[in-house]
Amino acid sequence: ARSPHDIPIVREFVDVFQDQLSGGPPCRQVEFSIDLIPGARPVSKAPYRMAPKELQKLKTQLQELLNLGFIRPNKDGSMRMCIDYRDLNRLTIKNKYPLPRIDDLFDQLRGACVFSKIDLHSGYHQLKIKESDIPKTAFRTRYGHFEFVVMPFGLSNAPAVFMDLMNRVFHPFLDQFVIVFIDDILIYSKSKEEHEEHLRAVLSNLRREKLYAKFSKCEFWLQRVAFLGHIITSAGIEVNPSKIAAVQNWSAPKNPSEVRSFLGLAGYYRRFIEGFSKIALPLSQLTRKSVKFEWTNRCESSFQELKRRLTTAPVLTIPDPSRNFTIYSDASRQGLGCVLMQDDQVVAYASRQLKIHEQNYPTHDLELAAV
Repeated sequence: ARSPHDIPIVREFVDVFQDQLSGGPPCRQVEFSIDLIPGARPVSKAPYRMAPKELQKLKTQLQELLNLGFIRPNKDGSMRMCIDYRDLNRLTIKNKYPLPRIDDLFDQLRGACVFSKIDLHSGYHQLKIKESDIPKTAFRTRYGHFEFVVMPFGLSNAPAVFMDLMNRVFHPFLDQFVIVFIDDILIYSKSKEEHEEHLRAVLSNLRREKLYAKFSKCEFWLQRVAFLGHIITSAGIEVNPSKIAAVQNWSAPKNPSEVRSFLGLAGYYRRFIEGFSKIALPLSQLTRKSVKFEWTNRCESSFQELKRRLTTAPVLTIPDPSRNFTIYSDASRQGLGCVLMQDDQVVAYASRQLKIHEQNYPTHDLELAAV
């Protein structure tokens, strides 16, 4: 469907879908603040050098942000933070609000067969910054000094604060028929009739809170949905093929940082890979500070095996908490592993490498550690 008007239930909430946000967001239950460590001083950096084409794009973008009310000219030239907010992030007290574990989110999908996915329109820009903290976001450009009045991308506490807001907004629906991860919303139901109710409840909430979605990034009334790098159906959860393509095309890492990047992506899907930690061991060792980087045949075979396992990853069943589970465990000097099963279907694989003190354990102690 090309328009919200064409979709059942959604057509009742056309105002929730905005092509362009304009004006500042309303006051919300949560406000974004930037608390600095004691004694922190403002960081001032000259703007990056840019090519003429880049400067033209920058000028256009600044004008758009000004027109939307997301930034304003910065009057105090002394308080200047670079838009590359790494320096500000180093001085910021970290917000400990937890982001949910992806595994835990998916466990509640048992029995769901109808899905809708809503993506907020520039979600971060729908949250105000505390007035006294606005100057801390200031940045310098060739065209002047500006500061954000809405939460910009790139600040270390932004995901946690936005997650806090979304959990408050959707609190009655969480673990019932809604999964929220930062600004991505998944609505899941066991029937079309249920989905009508659930979709209406979520859209009503968005309307009441004046939170707006981007229609082109939303999908409704699906039996198969891509969400957080996975494909979800009533049959279970599988790895999103588009993510597999990225892994398949990955060339051999040339330094520890590239190894970490690869293990970060592969590790995101570790519950799909039996014995992940054992397979990844040669690569994990390359990321240690005490180890010289040397890409051996063992590293190459580990790298290729992880790629192969990801491309042949199974569909994991969504567990039914009312039924019995079976755990098979395995322990060796290479690490610990186990598989959680229900009705002869894999729910998840789990594994880890041995800790230093465990390397001296006798076999029966290792087997106990696996359990």
